[in-house]
Amino acid sequence: MSAPYEASMDRRSFLRLSALGGGGLVLGFYLGSSGTATGASGVVGAASAPDGDFAPNAYLRIAPDGTVTILSARPEIGQGIKTSLPMVVAEELEVDWKAVQVVSAPIDGSLYGWQGAGGSTSTPNSYMDMRRAGAVARTMLVAAAAQKWNVQPSDCHASGGAVLRRGGGETLTYGELAAAAGALPVPDPKSVPLKDPADFKILGTRVGGVDNPKLLTGKPLFGIDQKVPGMFIAVYEKCPVFGGTVDDANLDHVKTLRGVHDAFVLDGSDNLNGLMPGVAILADSTWSAFTARKQLEVDWNEGPHANDSWRKFTARAKEISTRPGEAVLRSDGDAVAGLAGAAKVVEAAYVHPFISHTNLEPQNCTAFVRDGIAELWAPTQNATSGQEQVATLLGLPIEKVIIHNTRVGGGFGRRLSVDYMLEAAAISRKAGVPVKLVWSREDDMRHDHYRPGGLHFLKGGVDAKGKVCAWHNHFVTFGNQAGKAGSGGGLGGDEFPARFLDNFLGEQTVIECGIPMGPWRAPGSNTFAWVIQGFLDELAVAAGRDPVEFRMDLLGTRDLVPGRGSKSQPYNAARMRGVLRDVADKSGWGKTLPRGRGQGVAFHFSHQGYIAMVAEVTVTQAGELTVDRVVTSVDVGSQIVNLSGAENQIQGSIVDGLGTARYQELNIKMGRTVQGNFDEYPMIRMPDSPKAVEIHYVKTDYPPTGLGEPCLPPLAPAVCNAIFAATGKRIREMPFSRTNLSWS
Repeated sequence: MSAPYEASMDRRSFLRLSALGGGGLVLGFYLGSSGTATGASGVVGAASAPDGDFAPNAYLRIAPDGTVTILSARPEIGQGIKTSLPMVVAEELEVDWKAVQVVSAPIDGSLYGWQGAGGSTSTPNSYMDMRRAGAVARTMLVAAAAQKWNVQPSDCHASGGAVLRRGGGETLTYGELAAAAGALPVPDPKSVPLKDPADFKILGTRVGGVDNPKLLTGKPLFGIDQKVPGMFIAVYEKCPVFGGTVDDANLDHVKTLRGVHDAFVLDGSDNLNGLMPGVAILADSTWSAFTARKQLEVDWNEGPHANDSWRKFTARAKEISTRPGEAVLRSDGDAVAGLAGAAKVVEAAYVHPFISHTNLEPQNCTAFVRDGIAELWAPTQNATSGQEQVATLLGLPIEKVIIHNTRVGGGFGRRLSVDYMLEAAAISRKAGVPVKLVWSREDDMRHDHYRPGGLHFLKGGVDAKGKVCAWHNHFVTFGNQAGKAGSGGGLGGDEFPARFLDNFLGEQTVIECGIPMGPWRAPGSNTFAWVIQGFLDELAVAAGRDPVEFRMDLLGTRDLVPGRGSKSQPYNAARMRGVLRDVADKSGWGKTLPRGRGQGVAFHFSHQGYIAMVAEVTVTQAGELTVDRVVTSVDVGSQIVNLSGAENQIQGSIVDGLGTARYQELNIKMGRTVQGNFDEYPMIRMPDSPKAVEIHYVKTDYPPTGLGEPCLPPLAPAVCNAIFAATGKRIREMPFSRTNLSWS
């Protein structure tokens, strides 16, 4: 079978290609459990490099012609990681970026560890190791040159893909040095000198994505593009009620339809995030498969959740809110007494619905299971987990499951789940042929692993000096097990403003339901920021204080506020004050605006990023909303890796956050999702996007962190607070298109 995608290159094949170059330098870096990168190198000549002596995490190859090849082991889902991490290697290597080739690494957990992308972790988890990878290679190349010239390494320096002799005018290219460098012992990665960031030439500049030319010319990079010989197209019909099973189906009729190869039932399991029961249809084309599906008739056993509905959930949540929560998340001081003694008390209920990921490329996977081997081509954020779960499903050793990670047409957390990979593997095994499973848009929306809905019942008090004196939140959320919130649906006891108030009470109650849930961009933070920053704005108004000054006062004068518990993080109040002060300055906060125009501010700490935003909006008397301007100040540490990629992520977060908050909701009725396509579930359009987005970076002396998620959470509260400033209308329900914004 021919491999249709470059990521199908396995480790031995890569080393074999290296051998063809003759005399090249190959470096492998393995990230150990301690987080320390260790390395090995070897001269690659007539035979491939030794296999098994080390388990590389990333490869750096320098060919005799000076070409540098860097393997990227993280999935590319539009976040730009396939470009940014190789940039880090190239920077320390002292090589011209134009001389670098980037290819996707094979999927092998024993060599690379977890090969996934989620939680904005790729940059913070890899940045220093990638710097050391480049620095080790540079150090070895300089040592090789010094050896040839019989001088000290300090008499040489690297620049532009070559080593130069100081004061001597002699130069050796990396290609000329590759073989000699490969014969040297590998230094301890922690011992090699790293560049001064002031000398960076690549990092912090604008670099286009390495796949951009292929994207622009329509090359088959995505999962849905894949083709293998003898392949059939598969569709998979699941019960519209979550957790339902198949009683019977008209399979004999479906098998007679034109283009249909086979149809059968898969029993699946009761795991809402795994292989669910359903009916598979295999056909010779997508059209034939989708057409045959329209004639499929299934008798479903809808199970215990057939009467679930959002209306019932919200009614139950309101009743629950009158009682103490099932779990106390945090209790500091005496919130009840603090509220009783407050000069003013504000009560509010904030509600947000279940929503879908709606990634542009629907779920799909190509699979061929035969002769004790499973081979899959999948657009996944979590190839390592996919490999493990497919191996378990099929009863195969993990090394017999080969995953080719294609480029991903949008993930936002959805493709951290691997249900579609399990479906494709199970269908191929039963049919005995290669299949490409393709979900329809309706499949994608009605069988998503959703962002959990939730209801927050809040009470807050301010004292006579206008300071917050008490805070109580009873959060009612959802889960598939009693007492356990769904992914992204659990409120932590350290969530701001916890740790900053003397009288604080956070409670949580979980409503058990049969709705599959999963991580959605900036899990938890994507709704908590809206609730917390919106309610803070209400308290600022009650106190008669400027919203920025009010927040600054709440952040206090401490720099680092410690966390509590094994999973908590310290909160750097100094960094948050820094971005809040910066965004107020850059936005011209506090300027006088006419009725119908307003500014709103919000901040949030999410995925190690400190972000503050100011939104400016116009609302006509008829209630038509325009977001005129969004100004954001971003602190993600000491270094922006790729300026183009960073702006892409921040701008995308702002647009995504606005569209989600303004329009999107799913209605659960009779145990199923009502909406099925974009006519019922609108996405943001260009005219509704912010008219201007300004980005300001506040660099601080902390390790660089990711940008895929932390800039989304503050957008919704900043816009909602601006709407209040413009109209006096307070938005407490998502999507905020539900609120009539007209004013007179």
